[in-house]
Amino acid sequence: MEINRDVYLDRLIVRKHNGFIKVITGIRRSGKSYLLNTLFYNHLIEENIAPDHIIKFAFDSAEDLLKIGENPIVLDNEKEDRKVDPSKFLNWLMPQITGEGMYYLLLDEVQKLGAFESVLNGFLRKSNMDVYVTGSNSKFLSKDILTEFEGRGDEVHVLPLSFSEYYAFKQGDKSEAYDDYSVYGGLPAVVLMPTEEQKTNYLISQMKNLYLRDIVNRYSVQDETALGEVMDVIASGISTLTNPRKIASTMSSVHGMATCDATVDRYIGYAEEAFMLTRVKRYNVKGRKYIGTPYKIYFEDIGLRNARLSFRQIEGTHIMENIIYNELRYRGYQVDVGTVESREKDADGKEIRVQREIDFIASLGSKKYYIQSAYAIPNQEKYEQEIQPFERTMDSFKKIIIVEKSMKPRYDENGYLMMGVKEFLLDANSLLI
Repeated sequence: MEINRDVYLDRLIVRKHNGFIKVITGIRRSGKSYLLNTLFYNHLIEENIAPDHIIKFAFDSAEDLLKIGENPIVLDNEKEDRKVDPSKFLNWLMPQITGEGMYYLLLDEVQKLGAFESVLNGFLRKSNMDVYVTGSNSKFLSKDILTEFEGRGDEVHVLPLSFSEYYAFKQGDKSEAYDDYSVYGGLPAVVLMPTEEQKTNYLISQMKNLYLRDIVNRYSVQDETALGEVMDVIASGISTLTNPRKIASTMSSVHGMATCDATVDRYIGYAEEAFMLTRVKRYNVKGRKYIGTPYKIYFEDIGLRNARLSFRQIEGTHIMENIIYNELRYRGYQVDVGTVESREKDADGKEIRVQREIDFIASLGSKKYYIQSAYAIPNQEKYEQEIQPFERTMDSFKKIIIVEKSMKPRYDENGYLMMGVKEFLLDANSLLI
């Protein structure tokens, strides 16, 4: 059975022939190559594009490298730090582009090609070439990727499977599926594994031997232990406000390891560039400005977060918030953490300044939603706590509360939309109700 990635496939389809390099980014093992070389390729065939007008090349494939006269064994040696010779690749490629009509070039792991920026910029000058590339590591893990192609790069960022993609494949009981997803996440390889033991071992191994190893190798990190400890502290504190100083303090007091703020900040940046983590800034709703620190950090895949902690901290509250954040990004929203300041009286009647948090401000064009992730609302006091930030925004944007238990979307007596997390995740239009 094929795992569908229709949202991302549609994003590639609408970008056809737009004169840009289509750049597919995302954490390793998220399904970038499958999206390009299987799903998008099949789309082109269904559109009656002749196979000889679709040229695929993977720069991490020994078979493909041998086609152009490269030695895959030498190139695979990390110590050699060798790149594929661009002249060999172009000498193989260009004789194939001789006929009429559009040629579709699908390049995988293109950062392994020497001078790939110049090569791709050269393709932009050819009106009969539509170019799509994927990449991991190196500059393809940079937030500034679009500048590499003189402003003519068009990024499609691929996340691991959303819960709706996961459930479309797994089916069965929705609650059981959500529980499984909350623990093991949405990396496609994990979803295909039949046992919990396989999933657990795979995620722990990949976190240690692939994702962190990539960071160590790329940035020549000398203190791997400190990097691991930073990741542990972040994983333990997802969905809570933090900053490098707080993380460094925790490392010192809890783990007995002295690390300076600047080193912690640098390690967070490395993980961000690898798309393992995302820092989410706070936005002052009334002041209409961003607040630099503290901020929240979320994992790109909740399974990797849990694996980093050896599956010892499975807190439903924080995990649900991380899943909601990733879902909003999957739907294309710009997401911030909201803060609302107000003047209130304390128990002694003294007026004080109070700052309250809105878990997410989700924006897309003119649309804006305020969202609270409330694992449970057992009583009126908890409900009042969740809606207080909403009450103080003084605007008309839709306000939504998402809870863990199953609940069909409904508006409460205050006009706030409430729904269960599974109902939110499985209905692409859940925010529009």
